[in-house]
Amino acid sequence: MKDRVVKMMKSMLLLILLGVVSGRRAQLLKGLPATCTVEENAAAGVSVYTFNVTLSPMSSEGVEILPTIVNSNPLTEAFDIESKGILEYRVVTTGNPVLDYETMPKSFDLQIFIEDTSGRTDLNTLTVRVIDKNERPVFRGNIAIQTVMIYVLEGTPPERIYRVSATDPENAELKYSLLPAPVPFLVLESGDIFSTKEFDYEKDQHCYFLNITVTDPDGLNSTKTVNINIINIDDERPYFTTKQRIYRIPEEQSPGTFVANITAKDPDDEDSPSRLFYSIQSSDRYFSINPSTGVLQVTGRIDRDAFPLRLHPNISVIVRVEDSPSGGNASEMEITIIIDDINDNPPECNPSAFRNEADENTIAGTFLLDLRNYCKDIDVDPSNNQFNFTGLSGFGSNNFALESAVSGRLVMTESIDLENPANLGVEVYSLTVRVQDIACPSYSDIIYIYIRIKPVNEFFPVFSNLSYEFSVPEITKVGSSIGKVNARDKDWPPSVITYSIIAGGGTRDYTSIFWISPTNGDVKILARLDYETTQKHILTVQASDQEKTATASVTVNVLEVNDEEPVCSPSFYSFQIPVSLAVGTNINGFRIECKDRDSDPRSFRYFINEGNVNNHFTFSPSAGSNVSRLILASSFDYESGLDTNWVYRLRVHITDDNLLSTRDKSAHLIKTGTVTLSIRVVPNPTTVITTTPSFTIVTKRENLYSDSAWYVPFVITLGGLLLLGLLGYLAFLLMTWVRTRRTPAGRADGTPLINAPGVYLFSVF
Repeated sequence: MKDRVVKMMKSMLLLILLGVVSGRRAQLLKGLPATCTVEENAAAGVSVYTFNVTLSPMSSEGVEILPTIVNSNPLTEAFDIESKGILEYRVVTTGNPVLDYETMPKSFDLQIFIEDTSGRTDLNTLTVRVIDKNERPVFRGNIAIQTVMIYVLEGTPPERIYRVSATDPENAELKYSLLPAPVPFLVLESGDIFSTKEFDYEKDQHCYFLNITVTDPDGLNSTKTVNINIINIDDERPYFTTKQRIYRIPEEQSPGTFVANITAKDPDDEDSPSRLFYSIQSSDRYFSINPSTGVLQVTGRIDRDAFPLRLHPNISVIVRVEDSPSGGNASEMEITIIIDDINDNPPECNPSAFRNEADENTIAGTFLLDLRNYCKDIDVDPSNNQFNFTGLSGFGSNNFALESAVSGRLVMTESIDLENPANLGVEVYSLTVRVQDIACPSYSDIIYIYIRIKPVNEFFPVFSNLSYEFSVPEITKVGSSIGKVNARDKDWPPSVITYSIIAGGGTRDYTSIFWISPTNGDVKILARLDYETTQKHILTVQASDQEKTATASVTVNVLEVNDEEPVCSPSFYSFQIPVSLAVGTNINGFRIECKDRDSDPRSFRYFINEGNVNNHFTFSPSAGSNVSRLILASSFDYESGLDTNWVYRLRVHITDDNLLSTRDKSAHLIKTGTVTLSIRVVPNPTTVITTTPSFTIVTKRENLYSDSAWYVPFVITLGGLLLLGLLGYLAFLLMTWVRTRRTPAGRADGTPLINAPGVYLFSVF
């Protein structure tokens, strides 16, 4: 792969050089372009074509870049260029890949490049055509890679015994032949091999080697060998020579353990060792027999303590001996293996881990658990299944004891008080008991016992303070935490304390505007606080451990914050003024009057934030009063082109920070109210008389929509309909919400339940 990348990079470099020196081409490659041929399957290094290099007179030192194949069509690495002598070269095959007429392209165009030391270059093409070559037939299947072994039983009538198969690369018709000729076999044109006689092992040859030859029409051939073996069959039954029929072994023998050696003889083989095959006929998972030697050995686990051996410890095995692996003459014998019990199982307890409970302060001597009811040893023999309980240990084991090693009864020896500093933090005592065989080997097992001491609720919860006081700005966001209470009791483990508000925190509009987390005592607000309405809330908070309760007082002081926006009237106004209106005029006598629930009337400042093109408008006074008038600050100038707008939409901001110093403004919350004004400047009517005879042109400006603005009334109408629909839907939602809520007590001052910023409607012109 690395060589291929290097060659490709080299070719790319030469192509670049070709582009650089394309203007200095010369006839350096003598004998090119040309066409040549090469046979398929040519080995590496076969010469394909020879050509010479003619240097230019200007080249004194020879060749700078040797002849190189810079490209091929199609792309291939099957060819390379070698030096044959001084300025003589030849194109040779590389053998990678090997040329194949049947599977590869039939022709390759090789581009050959050369450059001499004077910079002269030449590029020519050599066309190489691949010539088909007759190839030998090829065998297929197993016979192609090995000698096929065929076995034929004596006495088998003539029949087909094997089929050979071959292919010709040129798809020519093939013929099969057989050597040596004088053998009792023949091969057909299909490749089927037939026997021509019924073989007798005692009279005929035992083995035949057949050379199967396949030949194509041009006489090319391939030969493979088939080995045919004649198998002897016996007609006498073998007999067992082993007399013992009963064997005895302990249980749990490892696989491969020897049990018995079963032997037999075949009368047909009296003068030579018998070729017999042993097997177990009965379905048996415990034993296996060596098919050649007759050695009976343990195969699977033999557990005397499991069914069915627990009830029937004798295993019967039917052993069969045959004189042929394919089912010849055979004899059978039954043998019995008796399985003896051993002490191979430890005592087992189910469950192996016990969990029990006892109330704290339980008196000494109280019975907790009888271990013997849960433990047993599954060994069959009584001498192997007896066990005792010993070795009680673990943290706090001095509080418990076993009545006796035989009984396995666990009792308490001391009363346990969880609030006692010696027991503080301990709820569960982890104990271990060893259950152990009496017989050798002394197998044992560990029992895990977890005794949980159930706490008794003895103490009332106690708050960390008798009362709590929190100060909260009135602009604190709904859902914010304003403080936390904490309570606990002296019980161990600490009781789970649940917190709740049982009194206080209500208003005329809400049952309670506070919420306390039941788990951690975190107090949060559910509705917006309003200093102007209520300055202090007193709550009664309860802590409960599910049985006992305690209460504490929580005082919430509401801190005043500048959270009210200036509200001005009117919030929207639209009017017209003449273009000739005098500077300093109170426009149409318009004034705005502002109110702020938490600000002094002198705290207002007025400024036009948007739409005051060329600063024609201002308010007077601009600060220090809750009333201000709209003044024309400068005259309009449409004739010179300074002014182009005839409609001004002013967005006026009113802030409540006039009484604050520059330093205080950065630290205090400043609220802003908004007023929107729409002012249309009306031009003076003008008449223009032209000097053209008999024509008078009167130009009149009117506030009309152009034909291209047909969509404006449509948009206004559609917007109005959508707004009416939205208001109706909001009214429906409000009525639904009112029905589902408890009707709150009416407020004396008539203020709304929810203070929301003003909603302003804008006209579209």
